Amino acid sequence: MSDLVDGPDGRPRCAWATSTEDYLRYHDEEWGRPVHGDDALFERLCLEAFQSGLSWLTILRKRESFRAAFAGFHIPAVAAFGERDRARLLADAGIVRNRAKVDAAIRNAQAAAALDGALTDLVWSFAPPPRPAPGTFADVPANTPESAALAKELKRRGFVFVGPTTAYATMQACGLVNDHLAGCAAR
Repeated sequence: MSDLVDGPDGRPRCAWATSTEDYLRYHDEEWGRPVHGDDALFERLCLEAFQSGLSWLTILRKRESFRAAFAGFHIPAVAAFGERDRARLLADAGIVRNRAKVDAAIRNAQAAAALDGALTDLVWSFAPPPRPAPGTFADVPANTPESAALAKELKRRGFVFVGPTTAYATMQACGLVNDHLAGCAAR
């Protein structure tokens, strides 16, 4: 199978997962696994937005700093962040100090806090039906009709910095889709 390589244990993995221990752990333990809970989904949505234009490895290695800086991604806490918090975040070298992304995380917490129901229910309502395992990386889309619809609905509800590609990456990270390649041990 294309795009599979043997991991350190000899089992086949998606090739992207084997370049570092951080990627391997994320690939094997998190990516494509169902995530429920509003704060957990909010964290993934924020981290995917912060990753935009950067290496996912950068985000993984800063993840604990992100958690500390953003109050564990507890939606009510982040929604209450004010100008002092914003300044603190923009000065924090432990996270990605991008003004638009920091502002989006705070705005998205406010939007999530204002939802009539649970963020989990909203996001999971866009889960596509199961599809065959991709055979190669070329078979993995950057976005889908479902991710475009999710992004549109999130924006309608006040979320920002979440387009179809970020929405799809969130769907992958939260297990709404399983894009581990056919033959991958983590599938």
